[in-house]
Amino acid sequence: MTQPSFARTASRPPTLSRHAVDTARLAAPLAIAQLSQMAMSVTDTILLGSLGPDALAAGGLGANLFFVVVTLLQGVLTSVSVSVAHARGAQDDSRVPHIYWTGFVLSVLLSVPAFILLSFASHILGAFGEPGLLAHNVGQYAAVLRWGAPASLIGVGLMRSFLPAIGAARRLLWVSIVSVGVNGFLNYGLIHGAYGLPRLGFLGSAAATTITVWLTALVLMALLHLRPRFRHFVVATRPKLPLMGELFGIGWPVAITYGVESTLFLATGLMVGLLGESQLAAHQIALNVASVAFMVPLSIGQAANVRVGYWAGAGQPLAARHAGFVALALGVGFMSMSGLVLITAPRWIVGLYLHLDDPANAPTIALASSLLGVAAIFQIVDGMQAVGSGCLRGLKDTRVPMIAAAFGYWVIGFPTGYLLAFHAGLGARGLWWGLAAGLASVALLMTLRFHRLSLRRTPTAASVTPPARSV
Repeated sequence: MTQPSFARTASRPPTLSRHAVDTARLAAPLAIAQLSQMAMSVTDTILLGSLGPDALAAGGLGANLFFVVVTLLQGVLTSVSVSVAHARGAQDDSRVPHIYWTGFVLSVLLSVPAFILLSFASHILGAFGEPGLLAHNVGQYAAVLRWGAPASLIGVGLMRSFLPAIGAARRLLWVSIVSVGVNGFLNYGLIHGAYGLPRLGFLGSAAATTITVWLTALVLMALLHLRPRFRHFVVATRPKLPLMGELFGIGWPVAITYGVESTLFLATGLMVGLLGESQLAAHQIALNVASVAFMVPLSIGQAANVRVGYWAGAGQPLAARHAGFVALALGVGFMSMSGLVLITAPRWIVGLYLHLDDPANAPTIALASSLLGVAAIFQIVDGMQAVGSGCLRGLKDTRVPMIAAAFGYWVIGFPTGYLLAFHAGLGARGLWWGLAAGLASVALLMTLRFHRLSLRRTPTAASVTPPARSV
């Protein structure tokens, strides 16, 4: 069996340059997998748009509801990754199958509340005062998508946590890329009745997404169970109830953290909507650009989760500390370069979304370009908090980061944005500066927390021989 490079020996920690290379190799396929998931969403939106605004509104809202629900629950399953990494670092591979099958049962159990919640989508929207026809159509869309909840939690939640921890992240890469094409083919065919498929209209998009996530989950499981290289990690064994409690205990604060952050962005979007259509359009453009770039530090954070967890499990706290800070440097470095692009070419970027020579677009273009300037700073601290959170998960520290996120986003970020937008007269720019302030505070808290925890677990210089440093 070939092990990932960071797991070849627990007695010889890597140099800093080796940490950087191994982190980048692990993060790259994860980033492409994340971008592939975004590409599926874009494909759905484009094809639904061909049916008109009603179908686009219902499908978009239904898909967003599905995404929010399953993403929060997938946060619980991040515990699988760090638990496997700790077990492998401790040279206890016999524990890995127990973690896998316990995580599998946990993902199935988590799909139950997702299924129930999506079943009442129309009632939920009606309670918020949405138009009756829109609520009905969204309910129909979610009723189809709900059947994909178990597959999403297994294929994305469990597999995206488990595969990188056993050195199989590349399987996610290729399967994710192929799934984009499969989703596009099925979407077009089921919406319009092409290729001999039934014509289902806007519900065809929901059916296509459901089929695609099931195919993705089944293919990933087949690759895992049928490849001799990985089969010993998933040998049949009984799930353990105490282990399930441990996984849930590590993972539920991550889910809450995801929820705290996503609701901040949702609330910000709603407040921008109060400022007018032009400001809301500019906000959506800038947020879309920032979201694409964010996939890279998010993936570096997932890689840091595995690498910090491995070296912590191996009883090498100095290597765990180095792995974390190298990952932070990579995340901040990438987002700094991304921010430089946003500062130097904002109009060109906005031109990808709007016609620059149309006078009617001038206010939106000017504001979107200004927001991209804020995003240049916003991105650096956003990447820093994403990687810092991953480093702390590697140390199985999730509850204090949850509290730090709630404090940073809602005690600092939200009030700052509100005051700047509506009392200082900065409008959407004020809300974005509030986001930046919240993310900066969370990034600082996460980084200081990792510094203190990793330093506390690191032996003094007099008691340990430091690893060789590369030139």
